[in-house]
Amino acid sequence: IVTHGKAIAHRFTKSCVRSTAENEAYWRDVGTVDAYWEANIDLTDVTPELDLYDRDWPIWTYAELKPPAKFVHDEDGRRGSAVSSLVSGDCIVSGASLKKSLIFTGARINSYSALEEVVMLPDVHVGRNAKLKRVVIDHGVRIPEGLVVGEDPALDAKRFRVSEKGICLVTQDMIDKLKL
Repeated sequence: IVTHGKAIAHRFTKSCVRSTAENEAYWRDVGTVDAYWEANIDLTDVTPELDLYDRDWPIWTYAELKPPAKFVHDEDGRRGSAVSSLVSGDCIVSGASLKKSLIFTGARINSYSALEEVVMLPDVHVGRNAKLKRVVIDHGVRIPEGLVVGEDPALDAKRFRVSEKGICLVTQDMIDKLKL
């Protein structure tokens, strides 16, 4: 392959995060919306390929000291809950339900909202009665009250960027263009 000079292949198995007991390396290309969403949602599995809780492969990061995540309200239809989800510090889930979602810091999710398979970047605010499914929400987005995303593919395609696999990307510019 190389006639002059030298070719060096990266030794992923020696430098990448281990993904299984067999010490195979974990590597994911997250260069598309589908791949990014899938890699994040995979973290919600009981035993994901990339185990964030593996003490033999600690993740070194800078983490600001923030208050812990908070789940409030315990009434029928208005219960702050998260199932098979990762919720970062400084988040408040106020009478909303999360399922198989990954929520970054500073999120506020208001009552009667339901999120399923959502990747939410930092500082997102979700208004009451929102229904979000199979969505990536950009940093700082303000989701208006009653917004539904992920139930009507044709409507989603008119308002948001929809990937080949049906994942909706929602940015603040897209929200600002909605006529609510």
